[in-house]
Amino acid sequence: MAGIYIHVPFCKTRCIYCDFYSTTQSSLQPNYVSALCKELVQRKEYLDSESVETIYFGGGTPSQLSYEELTAIFQTITENYRVTENAEVTMEANPDDLSSTYLSLLRKLPFNRISMGIQTFHDGTLKLLKRRHSALQALEAFKKSRVAGFNNISIDLMYGLPGESIQTWKEDINKAISLSPEHISAYHLTYEQGTPIYNMLQQHKIREVTEELSVTFFNILREELLKSGYEHYEISNFCQPGKESKHNTSYWKGVNYLGCGPSAHSFNGKSREWNVSSLNDYIKGIEKGERDFETEELNADTRYNELIITSLRTSKGICLDQITQIFGGAYTDYCLKMGTKYMEQESLIIESGYLRLTEKGLFISDGIMSTLLKVEN
Repeated sequence: MAGIYIHVPFCKTRCIYCDFYSTTQSSLQPNYVSALCKELVQRKEYLDSESVETIYFGGGTPSQLSYEELTAIFQTITENYRVTENAEVTMEANPDDLSSTYLSLLRKLPFNRISMGIQTFHDGTLKLLKRRHSALQALEAFKKSRVAGFNNISIDLMYGLPGESIQTWKEDINKAISLSPEHISAYHLTYEQGTPIYNMLQQHKIREVTEELSVTFFNILREELLKSGYEHYEISNFCQPGKESKHNTSYWKGVNYLGCGPSAHSFNGKSREWNVSSLNDYIKGIEKGERDFETEELNADTRYNELIITSLRTSKGICLDQITQIFGGAYTDYCLKMGTKYMEQESLIIESGYLRLTEKGLFISDGIMSTLLKVEN
């Protein structure tokens, strides 16, 4: 089992909070698609002939690509990789790109899942964030996606936004629930250095919400979604039963994946590598047959740390037998020793051989993860 991630860097405009690699150089889309297809061919041995069970188009804004460009990418994938019949194939999309015509074209391609970046249903906040869509466009895009035949839709929400109140957050959650999406991802706004919103914060044009209010927002999110039948299967992710994101879940399980496109990361269990975060340099390198990338060999401590961080985020938690099998009993002993105080505080619990966060532990998960990590001497 393996996955393919395609990074599509193009955006019409950049949101003020985003620190993912993106560009507004839409004139380079044909060159990008050509280079991407060549990279997919050049690196077809990376997954060692494993079956591909998930394909994820992320960005940037993948919905900026045309039907013809997407067709060329899928043709390259199917000619060079063993994609399973029931593979989960996801496209991240902006609501304002999802016209009925575009959606009908997507249905002709292998896409069977849409991940829609809504963030909030409040127009004033959408304008502040420099989002291109309105709340009405988001609602219409969701309905059009249903009409087009998409029965697996995820929506992204964001909380901790400037000026957000308990009331406005509840309104966002209730609006999301009324749509009945199969999946909801909810992320707290982070002020990444170098982004416009970080600069606004530094200039005191906006204020960050208090930690107390952030905890309240998260409590409300869990309460409302659980009450509506959603499962909280990962810290930031909720789904209707059986509708987990298979692609993201594979990341958390340490499944191998190939990442293509500028800035895309790849992982094969032993090393991690990532392409250059420059569209021009990416295209130039691929065209010359000299891909511009960096790589990191992962030692036992690093791989253990990654397993802790990814597994503990999930509702199931860390498989203690897996730690023993991969790293040896000394690592399992270390994990349990470092987690003792949290188990005594009832923030961690062992169930059926898994060490997992309790509801109490969710709110201090970063601190717990940090404690369980192996620190280099």
